[in-house]
Amino acid sequence: MADRDGYLAEPYQTVAQQREASFLGMWLFLATEIMMFGVLFLVIYYYRLQHPAAVGEAVHHLHSVLAGFNSALLLTGSLCMSLMVQASRLGNYRRVQQFLLLTAFFGLAFLAVKFFEYGWEYREGLLPGIGPESPLKTLAARLFINIYFFATALHAVHVTIAVVIVLGMVVRIHFAHMKLPERAITLEMVGLYWHLVDVIWIFLYPSLYLVGRAA
Repeated sequence: MADRDGYLAEPYQTVAQQREASFLGMWLFLATEIMMFGVLFLVIYYYRLQHPAAVGEAVHHLHSVLAGFNSALLLTGSLCMSLMVQASRLGNYRRVQQFLLLTAFFGLAFLAVKFFEYGWEYREGLLPGIGPESPLKTLAARLFINIYFFATALHAVHVTIAVVIVLGMVVRIHFAHMKLPERAITLEMVGLYWHLVDVIWIFLYPSLYLVGRAA
């Protein structure tokens, strides 16, 4: 019964124990990510409270429609990831690879749109320290744009890491280095990380692009 799934690593005595330990370790890792971005959200909202007019000026120059499209891309990627996890539990290698590739595609599409947006902002003079003269009139507005670039760039790094991990899983499955459904838990861990990256963006989007836009 302990090895009914055909895979049991040391020092675990049962598959259930191994699964619980894996999820605990993953959730602890995700907690550190949440704390890091949590501090960033605190900075964003504290700055909004301190400089509402300047934030309204800065937000007016951001491209909320483009960011909304990017949100749809990440949400679709999360749907593909959820379907992949279900397929992995059934041992359906073909469907797992298909959904992993789709997830990676939507992640890469997100990054492509984001870098297009950065290029647009560069031409408008919003990138801090480079490009044309900034259209922002106040120092406080320019500082909020700096926060925006730091937050979105940090998130883009996490999306890049997630895409690399997803493609790594595709390679492992392709070369038969991962047996399913015995190792489905590994793919579940990848899914949790992807969903966290998605959720972080869902909070970043309104925090940076929407709140204060009418001011």
